[in-house]
Amino acid sequence: MPDQDTLPTPAEVTGTRPQAVDRHRATIDAVLARRDRRLLVVAGPCSVHDPAAALDYARLLATAAERYADDLVVVLRAYLEKPRTVAGWTGLLPDPTLDGKGDIATGIRQGRSFLLDAAATGLPLAYEFVDPLLAHYVADLVSWAAVGARTVASQPHRHLASWLPMPVGMKNCVSGRLDTAVQAIRAAGLPHTFPGVAADGRLTTLRSAGNPAAHLVLRGGAVPNYDAASVAAALDTLREAGLPQRVVVDAAHGNSGKDHNRQPAVLADLAEQIGGGNHAVAGVMLESYLSDGNQSPSGEPRPDLSITDPCLGWRRTEPLLEQLASAARRRG
Repeated sequence: MPDQDTLPTPAEVTGTRPQAVDRHRATIDAVLARRDRRLLVVAGPCSVHDPAAALDYARLLATAAERYADDLVVVLRAYLEKPRTVAGWTGLLPDPTLDGKGDIATGIRQGRSFLLDAAATGLPLAYEFVDPLLAHYVADLVSWAAVGARTVASQPHRHLASWLPMPVGMKNCVSGRLDTAVQAIRAAGLPHTFPGVAADGRLTTLRSAGNPAAHLVLRGGAVPNYDAASVAAALDTLREAGLPQRVVVDAAHGNSGKDHNRQPAVLADLAEQIGGGNHAVAGVMLESYLSDGNQSPSGEPRPDLSITDPCLGWRRTEPLLEQLASAARRRG
């Protein structure tokens, strides 16, 4: 028999919850529905590997968020799980020691502590839910959620999205096809009955009412899909499916070829679309951290440099926030 480690129950690690979370969720929902004219901006590291350094970044982002609060709703990308096509580091929650030992119990405690500290900066938190079993340890602190390109076709993730009490962005699949994500939005909007984890750790039956705030995230694929023609085509697809015509566009991943140096050009194109009056682009995403680029996770990695996808450093990020704020202001 393989070794087994008993995990804490959700009740043993949850409990403290900032009151602002509900307000943040309502604000993001209003932005997506265009009841709030501001632009949603999800910014932060590809994945958090050093909580102390990530908090340093969060404080910088919180200061900028306050500066641009009239035009932007800035959300911290606080991702603690990392989806993998084959293998690699799977994130702070499942592997906090970065060595494959899989001390998930420690990861849960460290990860939740980080999320609480990050929420104390005043920022809303974004999170990609990778393992549905871990969702119950962190979901109460999350204001915007994502289902990634590798899991958007998964029935358990669609069911989870239907139960989550915050807006959920469905990313187009790795190839760039939109139909899988559109199906996921439709599925998440419906009520479902499915197994889940109760506060006491036991498996239980969860019954969801459906998530009306599920929406499409364009993250590129074999070719980018951030340009005006691609956005228009995505809106046509949503219209044909009878879904609200709104998108969030990711400037990283397939839209930048995972080259952080291309993100500013993607964001400049999006700013032009937004400033030109495109109200359907409700938000943008960018991978940003303290320092430019990335590094190998082996050895003792630098705390300020991503160990997964390359990120834009802070000095290059803040001017982009100003550019996006100006575009949102022009759009009105």
